[in-house]
Amino acid sequence: MAAATLSSTVFAISTSCSSSSLKARNFKNLACSTFCSQNRIPYNPISARPSISRIRATILQEDEEKVIVEESFEFKASSPSDEVKSSSGGPSESSSSSTFEGWVIKCEQTINIFLTDTVIKILDTLYRDRDYARFFVLETIARVPYFAFMSVLHMYESFGWWRRADYLKVHFAESWNEMHHLLIMEELGGNAWWFDRFLAQHIAIFYYFMTAFMYIISPRMAYHFSECVEGHAFSTYDKFIKARGEDLKKLPAPEVAVKYYTSGDLYLFDEFQTSRAPNSRRPKIENLYDVFLNIRDDEAEHCKTMKACQTHGNLWSPHSRAEEEDDAPCVIPQTDCEGIVDCITKSLTTKPEN
Repeated sequence: MAAATLSSTVFAISTSCSSSSLKARNFKNLACSTFCSQNRIPYNPISARPSISRIRATILQEDEEKVIVEESFEFKASSPSDEVKSSSGGPSESSSSSTFEGWVIKCEQTINIFLTDTVIKILDTLYRDRDYARFFVLETIARVPYFAFMSVLHMYESFGWWRRADYLKVHFAESWNEMHHLLIMEELGGNAWWFDRFLAQHIAIFYYFMTAFMYIISPRMAYHFSECVEGHAFSTYDKFIKARGEDLKKLPAPEVAVKYYTSGDLYLFDEFQTSRAPNSRRPKIENLYDVFLNIRDDEAEHCKTMKACQTHGNLWSPHSRAEEEDDAPCVIPQTDCEGIVDCITKSLTTKPEN
């Protein structure tokens, strides 16, 4: 039965490649959706959107863009009928597995929220009236998870367990964005005190190893923890903008912010915003208010990306998706795994492709 299902799916994909480009795109989305549902791989609705490479750049005007940070990832058990179709076991076995997984996710999120709240209380105590120093510490820490993710994925690649380039591209783009946030805070004087630099750097070292370990055990938990951190960053900047907005509009924008947001190659700027089409966001930077407004919006985009990552295999590079929509190629599932246990199990049970 499984062989017949896979054979029909491959036939559907190969048929889409030989059709016209418009028909290929429409049929490819149906085939991918069918393949994902039959193999219990979450289907990314982004793949079904129109050709995003044809969307032109837009300039944000005076009106602020409303940024919405979605609620944290929540596990939703499949319906009994879906369980029967997608599992070789009976409904009771699938229901038991779903209940256990839901319990594990709840425990992971509870631990993450506790850790995040603890760090927030420490920062609130140390940086109650020192905003730029607090932002410097936040941005020093914010880059660390992406370093940890890439380190683990590079290790998996070395063993032949991982071949999803999109994850590496997006995580690097996220670290590049956070690095420029850090440079902006340094230019504003957030790193003036030795204590602030010492605290931020040593927290970052601990955070790196903790995140790498967490990512090896449970990528879903590591991504949720990063979502919590980015959500706090968004909330912090949003409150700061509302409290100091009028004063910020009277101050000039740091040069590094103007260069990053408005000039040069913006490929990496588009790359970390996985919920958007490339070239669809082009900020205006006229004063310090615009800088913090865009930093806040960046944090919202990080939240969305981290949320998407919590569903295994659900992350796609915006540019890769644009190229795929243009060429309408047949996409073969890439080698990947979810955590060290899954990686080792697959390496022992899966025969290498010739």
